[in-house]
Amino acid sequence: MKVLGIIAEYNPFHNGHWHLIEEAKKKQHFDAVLCIMSGNFVQRGEPAVCSKWARAEMALRCGTDLVIELPFIYAVRSAYYFARGAIQSLYGSRIVSHLAFGSEAGNLEPLKYVARILAFEPDEYKLILREKLASGLSYPAARSRALQDYLEPSQSDLDQLLSGPNNILALEYLRVIEELNLPLMPLTISRKGKAYHDPDLSTLASATAIRSSLLDGRHGEEIQSTMPLASWEILSKEIDSGQAPILSDSLEQAILCRLRTLSIPEIKQLYEVSEGLEYRIYEASRSCGTLAGLRQYIKSRRYSLTRINRILLYSLLEVNKSLVEDLDKEGPTYLHVLGFTHRGKQILQEINTRSSLQVLNRGKDVKRFYEENKGYAPGSMLELDIKATDIYSLLMPDPDSRTGARDYTTSPVKV
Repeated sequence: MKVLGIIAEYNPFHNGHWHLIEEAKKKQHFDAVLCIMSGNFVQRGEPAVCSKWARAEMALRCGTDLVIELPFIYAVRSAYYFARGAIQSLYGSRIVSHLAFGSEAGNLEPLKYVARILAFEPDEYKLILREKLASGLSYPAARSRALQDYLEPSQSDLDQLLSGPNNILALEYLRVIEELNLPLMPLTISRKGKAYHDPDLSTLASATAIRSSLLDGRHGEEIQSTMPLASWEILSKEIDSGQAPILSDSLEQAILCRLRTLSIPEIKQLYEVSEGLEYRIYEASRSCGTLAGLRQYIKSRRYSLTRINRILLYSLLEVNKSLVEDLDKEGPTYLHVLGFTHRGKQILQEINTRSSLQVLNRGKDVKRFYEENKGYAPGSMLELDIKATDIYSLLMPDPDSRTGARDYTTSPVKV
């Protein structure tokens, strides 16, 4: 059986996502497509524009067969841990044979070459990396400079290879496959359309442009043309029912309130806080009255806005260093099903037979698994997903939609 795996956020599902799925299917015949998708919060440390169940339905109506949630502890992490958690979940299903992902490069070989260096870190490369970090660069910038120094002039297009957002994730997927020696066959599809951060709308607009337009109140034909009809219909339904769009700064008061209750030692224990950043966060939380002001106060050469956003979200969900260490040791232990097609239902039966991971198919499965594992790593991992959903529902425009315990009461989407 050939099952194609895809790792995504689908925030929201647009024409570029559809293109990747269709092009991957042209390369080989697959019996089904399984997607590991971020939940209600995404890698940048922001809430998704609409709920994980709405985004799962978009994916199911546009070419996938089974959508499984990537746990919060991986979904809101740096690219490497995002990739590692997702690939461990895919491989843990014991049914996925291939992994497809987009890249600006559109060519596996140069990506594999660099990924092997990242996976096994030759001594010369490690020395250069340490020097770059000592100069005050952030880790992503230091790694990019170290790779350039280590490889040049053997890779003339290295600068471009390391700068594309899709290439960066592609490198991490391939790195994890190398490190864990997994029998997943990678396929890369050349990214089409506008650049990742391009703000202009078109039929192949970036998710960034679509989100910006939605949050600016533009819900018309211009946005409709950027995504498959089924995806647009689901998004429109969410908007009309008052469950979307979710504003990226809608947690402003909650985060500021939380930070002002934390001491400097407590901030220091938050995941990704290091090198005295706790003092800067403490001062910022008492000097700033907006999230934008808070971010700018904290931002530095070493700390990107994306990393700061994640830290602010960690403060709200109490994600500290010891918790992350424990959960990383455990790895994924469950597969929370967000939705499936008829073919996906058949694949689920295969997963139940082959996989050692617990399949959480209904709300009562989620509740039972949490209660049985409370106080242990699997329960703590799932607790973060549940907390994230409860917090996310409070951000919905319609107050009547802000009910809690949705992970216990929401059934998978069936298409």
